Formats: sequence, C-alpha cells, structure tokens
Amino acid sequence: MNNLAATETAGASLPDLLEKLLQQQGIAYQMRQASHAGPASRQVQACLLCDSIGTVLALIPKDHLLDLKRVSELLGRDLEPVRDVQLQRILAKHQLNQLPGLPILFNSPCIFEQSLLQQPSIWLDSGLEGWCLEVAQAEASMLVAKASSARFAVPLDTLENLPADPDQDRQDISHAVKNFTALRMRQRLEETIEIPPLPETAQKVMKLRVDPESTLEDLTDVVETDPSLAAQVVSWASSPFYAAPGKIRSVEDAISRVLGFDLVINLAVGLALGKTFSLPKDAPERSTRYWEQAIYTAAVIEGLAKAIPRHHRPELGLNYLAGLLHNFGYLVLAYIFPPYFKLICRHIEANPHVPPHLIEQHLLGVTRDQIGSWLMRYWDMPAEVATAIRYQHDANYTGNLHQYANLVYLALALLRERGIGSGPEMEIPDDLLNRLHITAQDAATAADKVLDARDALRVLVNEYQHGSKKG
Repeated sequence: MNNLAATETAGASLPDLLEKLLQQQGIAYQMRQASHAGPASRQVQACLLCDSIGTVLALIPKDHLLDLKRVSELLGRDLEPVRDVQLQRILAKHQLNQLPGLPILFNSPCIFEQSLLQQPSIWLDSGLEGWCLEVAQAEASMLVAKASSARFAVPLDTLENLPADPDQDRQDISHAVKNFTALRMRQRLEETIEIPPLPETAQKVMKLRVDPESTLEDLTDVVETDPSLAAQVVSWASSPFYAAPGKIRSVEDAISRVLGFDLVINLAVGLALGKTFSLPKDAPERSTRYWEQAIYTAAVIEGLAKAIPRHHRPELGLNYLAGLLHNFGYLVLAYIFPPYFKLICRHIEANPHVPPHLIEQHLLGVTRDQIGSWLMRYWDMPAEVATAIRYQHDANYTGNLHQYANLVYLALALLRERGIGSGPEMEIPDDLLNRLHITAQDAATAADKVLDARDALRVLVNEYQHGSKKG
C-alpha cells in the first residue's frame, strides 16, 4: 500500500471477517476514502435480491441502472430487493453499515454486469460508510470467479432526456399507457385519465390570488366554508414553527396575525390538491415521506428566496407553492399506473444511486415531473408552478421562468446533502447559483436554518398529513 493509501486509511480498517475472507482468497486491495473513488463506470453498486428460493447478489457499475425485469428473465426467478429490515439484520451480523460488493461474504449466487471486468481497477463499497476498496482487474476477476457475468443493467447515458417541449408530455403519457396498461387504462387517459377537476376550494382560492381587489375577508370566507381547511389554518398558525404570541382564536386571526394572505392561499391550494389523490400504500423504502418532503422543500425554497436580493427575487408565493407541489406527479403516477407502481418502487430501492425520475423514464417512458407538470397545465395552475415541476431536475435549465425550476432544484439538492429525499446527491453548479443571484454559503445557511426547526416542522408535516386525509 502506498503512502497515500496509508494516510487515507488512518483510523479506518475493514471488519476482521472481511479482511480474513480477502486474505484467504489472496485478494489485494487498497482502502480509500469514498470521496476519492474513480468515475462511476468503475464504482460498483451492490444489491441483494431475494425470492422464495433465496438471495442473489447483483453487482453493476454505478453509471448503470439495475433492471429487475431483465434479471428475472435471465435467472427465471421473480427477484426483488431484500427488505430493509432484513438487510439491516444481515449487515449488523457482520458489523457493517452498508452492503459491500463482496460475493465471498454471501452464501448465495452472484451475477455481475460484464463491463465491470473491462476496467483496469474497480472501487467497491467496503461495508463502512465513507470508505471503499480499490481492487485491480486481476483481483476483481478472482473476486467474481464463481459468479456469473451477463448484461442486465442499463447505461444511464442511454436514457432519453426530457423533451424540450412541454406539449410533448401528453403524448409521452399516452404512449406509456399504451405500452404498459390494458385497453381500459388507455381509455381512461383518453377521458382525461378520469382525473377530477381542480377542487372547488382550490378554484376559489386561485381566483383570489389573481384578483387584485381580493381582501383578507374574502380569503377568510373561502377558508371558513371548508371545515378541514379552516381547522388546518388555525392549527398551523398555532404551531411551534411560527411561535405566534398569544392564542389563535379564528381563521381571520391566523391569517392576519401569523400566516399572511399569500401563505394561506398556497397552503389551501396544496391541501385541496393533496386530497385529490390518496397517498399510495406502497412506497420505496428509505425514502422521505411525501408530505415531509413537500413541506421541507417549500420551507427551504421560502428561505432561499428571501436570501435572494429583492430586485432579482421571483414571486415568493409561487415559489412556495412550487415547492409544496413539486412531487405531485408521484401521486398521479401511482394513480395512472397502479399495476406498475410497485415495480417502480422496487427499482428505486434497487438503484439508490439513480435519480427516481430516470428510473421512471426507463420503465414507463415518462417521468413524474412530466405527469405533474401536465396536470398543473390541465388544471390551469400558474405557469410558474408547471414549469418548476417539469424542469426541477435540470440544473442547466435556462428557459422561460427558469428561476422557479432552479429554486426547486437547489432546494432538493440542499436537502439531499442533509439526508432528506431519495436518490443520489445532486451537484449544485456555480452557474445555477449565479442565475439565482445567491451564494453557496447563503444557500446552505437558508437550508440549515429550516432544518434547525425540524421538530417544529414535523408538527406541520403531521398536521398536513392528517388534514389531507379528511374530506
């Protein structure tokens, strides 16, 4: 081991069992900090799969997507990722905190993507967070000597990019439905997917938003006609997050003294839309709950927007609403594709290194971002919100209303750095920060300030979750 590796591994060592197994096979390795790993094509993503017969270890490069359907066809078995509780039990038995890509650790078959052995060396997760093993090609061949090689993973660079024209979204949704559902489901799309109209409360509130003559009394009247919304507004204003002095005695009190006109409009719309679709019973493991993700994102966006100089700042209310609704396509996705939603969830679990929208693109030919944006346009919601939802994962989007999409991207990236959300961490380009006229330090400070109030935010999340189930 060279001096660099010796310096890197100071204070870190493999668990005795792994070191013993590697020595027994005569496999040399260097322990490296994960941050020093090579390109994704040479990093190994391990996934432990199972069915009623037993487990299978799958190894792929991190610039690929593990296709469960191809694996099942290849092996003639209906394999899914091992459930998290069982996986944690296996890892704890070996004193590990992540799944290492070492076939010798498991008494089960192993399959690996052929391209892995074409690399001069590979980096495998060591089982210790923050550390990986660099193994030369010859040693890598020894490591998988008893494994089977095949082509069952999909290169990420072969997945199609988001179409430039939002008008393409409906065609993509229709094409996905034709490919993946029965005639009955196709007919549902032709009948506007049987999606209900924009809820009446949301319609009334959105009219107030665009009416320059609307008053606090008008908003109070609308809110009070919806009992669950009225209770929600009062409970939010009374929450620790807002720390309002004195007792909140009425909807008018909550709006005028604590929450404000714009925030209540956005909360009302978010709650009304949230009641349109039920949260799916299935969900990817280790993912942030839907409303938690929505409210944290909206709160971070609000903080980011306030950190932007006033003359460069896009409309605060619509930014917050875009954050609240950014993942709405997830709910619609579960509604349109119920037979395949489980398949999507299992692929997300098997591919934590791949952004979920790319998995949807591969499986369906359309993403939750396209579906959510299309629905916002169908409901005549503000263009700012539809644009923000559609381009939220494009760090380089510079088109019309780009500030709204860029703010959602930045909020999601900051939350991923802090362990909230799903998928890999998202790069924050300097160009994106420059377009938003915010520094990296100010952005990080805004996100940290929101998460410092995490306990109070959880109260709001629970209130919203509860309120969205009513009515």
